[in-house]
Order: sequence, then structure tokens, then C-alpha cells
Amino acid sequence: MPYLMGESFILPSGQIIKNRICKAAMTERIAKGNNLTNQGHINLYKTWAEGDVGLLLTGNVQVDRRHVEGPANVVIDENNYKEQYESLKAWSRAGTKNNTQLWMQISHAGRQTPGEVNSSPLAPSNVRLKIPGRNYGTPLPMTEEDILDVIDRFAFTVKVARDTGFTGVQIHSAHGYLLSEFLSPDINTRSDAWGGNIKNRSRIHLEIIKKCREQVGFDFPISIKLNSADFQKGGFSAEECIQVASKLEDAGIDLIEISGGTYEQPRLIGVDNVSINPTRSEIRKESTIAREAYFLEYAKNIRKAVSLPLMVTGGFRTKQGIENALESRVCQMIGIGRPLCADPLCIKKMLNGQLETLPKYEKTLSLGPWILSPSSPFLIIKAINAFGSMSWFYQQIKRMADGKMPDLKQKILNALMADAKADKQAVKDYLEN
Repeated sequence: MPYLMGESFILPSGQIIKNRICKAAMTERIAKGNNLTNQGHINLYKTWAEGDVGLLLTGNVQVDRRHVEGPANVVIDENNYKEQYESLKAWSRAGTKNNTQLWMQISHAGRQTPGEVNSSPLAPSNVRLKIPGRNYGTPLPMTEEDILDVIDRFAFTVKVARDTGFTGVQIHSAHGYLLSEFLSPDINTRSDAWGGNIKNRSRIHLEIIKKCREQVGFDFPISIKLNSADFQKGGFSAEECIQVASKLEDAGIDLIEISGGTYEQPRLIGVDNVSINPTRSEIRKESTIAREAYFLEYAKNIRKAVSLPLMVTGGFRTKQGIENALESRVCQMIGIGRPLCADPLCIKKMLNGQLETLPKYEKTLSLGPWILSPSSPFLIIKAINAFGSMSWFYQQIKRMADGKMPDLKQKILNALMADAKADKQAVKDYLEN
């Protein structure tokens, strides 16, 4: 019998997810300068829990305040967990209403820590992230002590997640953050036991999972977000991803979410053949770009190597596309992100038969059809539109955190400016705390 989006299924840990749709992780950036959980997280996830998705994934919850993806991330560590213990429980209560699973996504930004936050972030090696107009410092190569500390930090945060009522966790090893950096041979140039061959480059993942299982047992879902590939020359490859997926299954992971791309090659937001660093870019076939689900083809190859549940996120917009992916048995869950920022009830409407296609809310700057066409040589305009679109969705997240509904009439340029202003204030607040 084929899988269908409304059917429940059981994870290897024994936990039941009520349907096959996951609200994919999207960084909220609504923590204040103290990086603590607040009422905004409660409002936001209460809204999403009313949308009848089976699983809600939080955005980046960081394990180290010195290494955040953004200055307004939530951070959980031994110094602050008591201070936000009750607010974390309130967050989990809001996000688990209506029999919804709420998993905390746990991360360390590594070399992708903004330079305004840390000009010398820790990373596997001293390979700097170079993005025009953005400030990222030259990383300090991690010592053995640094690596063991990160492992302990992940395990501690996973324990806090379970103790405060979250029903699972996702370890973030995609999109160029620290664990993804360890897997990438062009970023991890170490020659010790944490670098070199794929066994050594994936060692930190297996050690983290082992330590987490010691803290929370085997009845608590632990998942991982994994790049199908970096899409960078010399980076983590699709072939290596298959090898790592097999190792993760043996280590006791409940689910792998398949994603891809980095800050330099932003396939994670559906931007194809537009690179921040074109000299290192790999080009995908037009047939792959046109497909509704960005990473489904990669998941097919991973499925041949593992039997544990897989989730594919990115590009799904039609009920038929979702059903086709599930019926193929390649994946057991589908991740939906942006549509739930513009309409938090859109999946509920699709499950009830009110929608066949999720509305597209992506917007572009009004600079003329030729400039914005796929054949346009103005790649910087395409990149601006991609990141401007991200800003638009961030603004909708912030509105829901304020207890409001999304504003579908907001202009992308206004969203860009509002987001830039918010980021600037967030850095100021962060540095003052």
C-alpha cells in the first residue's frame, strides 16, 4: 500500500508521527540579545501547530553562544539553560498541541559565524568563507579539546530538549555549518583522526550520536539534516553522502533529512546555477532544476543504501508531487517551508482537500522581465532576488511571532530593508549582552 501524506508512521525509536508532512527548519532569528527563548517562539509555534502538520522542526538552536548562525538565535548551554527552562517548556507545550511532534534543530555555525559576532570562529581548518559584501573571519583550526567540547555541547542540548518537552531533535549537518564543514574535504583539510578520509571526516557525527544516546536513550528520536552534496568543486559529494548515511543508520539515527548546498552555493533555497563563488560551482542539469523536488533524485540513491526513514525538503508545491514522492517509497516524510510562512494553515487545507497546489509567494524586484529571466547575465540581480525573497519570508515569521498573521502585500524591497535593519539591531543587542 503506498504512503500518503495523511498517513501516520512509526519511527525506529517507536514514536508515531501523525502524518507525513514536516514544517521544515527555518531560522527564526527572534531571540533577543540574550539568546533566550521568549514569547515570540511560543506564539509562532502555537500558530504552526494549528496547521495540522505531523512534525514541526525549530530553526537553529545553537550549542555555543560564540558560534551562532545569527545574533538572534536561541542558544542553550550550561550557562543559560536554567534561566530559560520554563520558557523552553512553554515553547514545547505550544508546539506539541494537536498531537504534533516538535523537534529541536541543534547546530553550531562554525566558520559561518558572522564576523560581527566572532572574527575568529572555530572550524575544522582555517579555510575562510568568502562572500562579497559579508564579513566572515578567518577560522581557528579546532584542537582535539575543542572538538570534544562541541560533542559534549550537542549532547547537553539534546538532554535539555528532552527534559523540557521537545519530542525529538535534529542535528544540523548541512548548509555549510560546522558538522557539514567536517564532512567537506575542501574545508576540512585536517590530517589527524578528524580529517582525511570519509571515515575520519564523519567521526564527529558518530561521536555526537553516541553521546546523545547515552543522555536520552533509544526511545527519543534523533534525526540529522545531511547535505546530499555541497555542489562545490572538491566538496562533499553525493557518493560520500551515501557512505555517511549508512554509517548514521548503524549509529542509531531515526530519520535523515536530505538537503544540499552552502552559503557559497545556495541550492538550499532553490537557487540553481547561481553561485556566490562561481569558480568553485558545480552546474546541475536543466532537467534536475525543473523537477518539483530539488533533492529527490539524490534521495533515491541514498535509499538503496539505507532502510531508515528519509525526508526530502525543497521545492514541493503540489499535492500530486508530494503523493508521487511518498508513493515511490524513496522518502517517508516531505518537508515544507516557505508556504507555511505565508499561510500557516496551507497543509491543513491540502489535507482537507481544499488545495491541490500550495500558493507561490516568491517575489522579485521589479526590474524588468529581461533582467530577471533565466538567461539573464545579471547573476547578482538573481542573487539579490533570492536573498530578498528570504527576507520576505523572515518578515512573515516575525509577524507570526508577534501574534499577527502574514502580510502577503509586503514588498520585497521593504522586506530587505526591514531585515537588514533587524540584523543590525540584533548584532548591537548581542554585543551588549
